[in-house]
Amino acid sequence: MNISIGTRVNHPTFGEGIVTHDNMSTWRVFFRGEDKEISKSFENFEVLEYGQEAPDDKLEMSDVEKALKKVLTEMTNITHVVELGSKWDGGMMTLQPANKDLKSKEIPVEIFFHKIVMMRDRLRVLEQNINSHKVLSDEEKVHLQQYITRCYGSMTSFNVLFADKEDYFSGS
Repeated sequence: MNISIGTRVNHPTFGEGIVTHDNMSTWRVFFRGEDKEISKSFENFEVLEYGQEAPDDKLEMSDVEKALKKVLTEMTNITHVVELGSKWDGGMMTLQPANKDLKSKEIPVEIFFHKIVMMRDRLRVLEQNINSHKVLSDEEKVHLQQYITRCYGSMTSFNVLFADKEDYFSGS
């Protein structure tokens, strides 16, 4: 039987599944919530759709990065890439303590900006979780939303870093 990874099969006991791994003597098949090891000598599979043969070339890191970005985007509902204002490209942020005996700290603006964007994205996910929460009352949801709105308002000072005004923080 010419079964490869990605082949959709129908098993008489477990139903429809997808081959996810190919060992010497078994296939690992994912059946609605659980993996099963099926011997290659088992002949009662009904092939519903053959999987595509894997390419001969190796998986490149750029392919993994693209897939990871896609998953993260889908999971966090980020619809576009947030750009740093071009005037900050290559810039450094210096934190100078009032005490002259202490050393200052320099942080690349891109790293600081990334942390700001990640915080905003996590606030958005928190907001979605609050809105879809099954136990919280509407009053409790509104109360928690007000805290998030105040967080956005506190972060408006960082709007100067963004390339596009649509990405700005707003406290209202």
